[in-house]
Amino acid sequence: MASVVALTFCLYQQTILDWPPANPALIPVTMTQPASSIILAIDGGGSRCRIAMERAGEVIRVESGPANVSSNFDGAVAQIHLGLERLSVAAELPLAELYEVPAFLGLAGVVSSEIACRLQRALPLSRPHIEDDRPAALRGALGTAEGAIAHCGTGSFLASQIKGTRHIVGGWGQQLGDEGSAQWLGRLALARTLDVVDGLAPATGLSASLLARFSGSAEIVSFASQASPMEFGAFAKDVTRYAKGGDALAIKLMHQGACYIAETLPRIGWTPGHRLCLTGGLAPEYLVYLPEQMQEDLRPPQGDPLSGALALAREFAAQAQPETRPGQHNE
Repeated sequence: MASVVALTFCLYQQTILDWPPANPALIPVTMTQPASSIILAIDGGGSRCRIAMERAGEVIRVESGPANVSSNFDGAVAQIHLGLERLSVAAELPLAELYEVPAFLGLAGVVSSEIACRLQRALPLSRPHIEDDRPAALRGALGTAEGAIAHCGTGSFLASQIKGTRHIVGGWGQQLGDEGSAQWLGRLALARTLDVVDGLAPATGLSASLLARFSGSAEIVSFASQASPMEFGAFAKDVTRYAKGGDALAIKLMHQGACYIAETLPRIGWTPGHRLCLTGGLAPEYLVYLPEQMQEDLRPPQGDPLSGALALAREFAAQAQPETRPGQHNE
């Protein structure tokens, strides 16, 4: 989930733009068939993959499993295939026809043009535009309005769009980033529980609960050595629940996540008076821990990441221009 990938796909030649692109705006794509009134959008993250098709004003949505192409490329591709099959059934549209629809894909883990190119080759879609999942979340939450979002789900990132400039930070994954995310919060809860074992911090209800669940520190270490982001993220619910009950450790962890949001947003252009949206399953839990000014500027998201992906799919389809294959003519 890092820098935006913009690819131009041709029927007979594939050109990959320099990385990172100088302009992260959507790039026109040449294709061999007329633009269709049908568009396809895919929003894939660490917890699930959601796919939508818009046809004649009707939006049909389906879901499948996790689709992070960096942490599990083959698994993500399989979930996208599964989602497309489900959409084909729900829309009563043959898969062969669905594959020809202009598609915008916003997927966690698209951190380079190489990954995007590999994904394009692995999918049957003939007219895709591939980026990471952050631009779709930003567009879904703010539409075209100015403001910023703090997105905390299984992973996390912060983003703003102000004075025509889009600025996105974070989302570098389990090992290197995702501060404030569910997997970050769960992992930190386990780490601080081990501080209790070492006698460096007082025990709390949260730490006692985690120790009891794992039958001791050795099992925590064994679990952490192989846990996925989703498995770490499952413990975020324990943290938020105990924080609401006044648990000192849980409250401290929530403050750490909120502090990251509060300190980083001004660095990407957010100022008091700009709208702010908290998106993702965990982000709203940080609301009460944010500075008062940020709380005053909070607004509900206009839409979800999938609606943002649909909006970007419309732009992509509108920008695409038909092209005749050498030796053939469009009818």
